[in-house]
Parts: sequence; C-alpha cells; structure tokens
Amino acid sequence: MNAETIKFLYDILDGISKIQFHIQNINSSIEFIQNITVTDAVERRLAIVGEALWKASKIDKSISVSDQKSIIALRHIIIHEYDMIDKGTLWRIIQNDLPVLQAEVKNILKSLEE
Repeated sequence: MNAETIKFLYDILDGISKIQFHIQNINSSIEFIQNITVTDAVERRLAIVGEALWKASKIDKSISVSDQKSIIALRHIIIHEYDMIDKGTLWRIIQNDLPVLQAEVKNILKSLEE
C-alpha cells in the first residue's frame, strides 16, 4: 500500500476522531439536530471521511470496508444535495456506523505493520 493511501486512511480516522470530539457533550438525536454548530462540523467531517475513502479505494482496489458505497454516497449528498440531509440519519450513522468504520480502518492499518 502506498503512502498516499495510508494518508487517506489516517484522514478517515482523524475525521472520526473529530466527530467524536464534536459530539462529546451531545446525548441525543434531538440535541444533535438542535445544535447547528455541531451538525455543521459533523457534516464537514463526514464529507472528508467519504472523500478520503473514495480516494483511498480508487488508488488501492483492495481497500474494502462495510458500507463503502454508502459512505462515499453520503459525501456526495452532503456536498451536492445538502437539502436532502436528514440530521436524524446522521446521528444514527455517528452512533452505529462510524465505530465500525473506525475499527475496520484501524485493522487495515494494523495489518500493514505485521
């Protein structure tokens, strides 16, 4: 795996880490939806995560994570079809899907060390 691909994988982990920071004091989807600053920051980081995954998988076809197409599609929606974003769905993604993506990317990076 080349250095650029590894950088994109670390960008994914960095984006997830920043999302976790932004929501650390948010305890429900209602709080998330009502906090415009947090939702804007999370949307930006989700777009970066999707873009980094798209770039990494374009360079290295062996990159594969759960819901890869959905993650990349979310980036497209955030950037190009922002009026279709459902904040409740973003909250569900943050709670359920990001931890899975984080673990998978960490495993990919760990496998490179072995």
